[in-house]
Amino acid sequence: MQVNDLVENFTLQNQDGKDVSLTDFKGKPVVLFFYPRADTPGCTIESCGFRDAFERFQKAGIVVLGISRDTVKAQKKFKDKYELPYDLLADPEMELINRYDLVKPKNMYGKLVKGVKRTTYLIGPDQRLIHTFEEVKPEGHAEEVFAYLKEHAAK
Repeated sequence: MQVNDLVENFTLQNQDGKDVSLTDFKGKPVVLFFYPRADTPGCTIESCGFRDAFERFQKAGIVVLGISRDTVKAQKKFKDKYELPYDLLADPEMELINRYDLVKPKNMYGKLVKGVKRTTYLIGPDQRLIHTFEEVKPEGHAEEVFAYLKEHAAK
């Protein structure tokens, strides 16, 4: 996907088993952040960063959605444990993860493994791709995303 490409619609279940589609948010900017696994250290830092900044995203009319290959049940447990105020979408079949080509070789404790690459997509109100964050560091990522969106809106 390139900047300005129309982002293809998708439908996944949220932590409550309810279908959520990208087209549900037409007319609003969407932050789609992919993380490797619920309730792991980096994913918790990143998700809680979006939680802590959520009020600012909400006031700006920006939708935040987290996605991982976890099950609906695991997403629910993660959301409840950390009081995350936004939907977590379950992609256990890795339908969207594979569509976005996010399974990559990663170095895990000195061992090369394949896993979901932490990546964030910013989608505009017209459902076109605004920006992709590919080398995501969990610490401060939500602030980085918000700053980018604020700057982009000012242009």
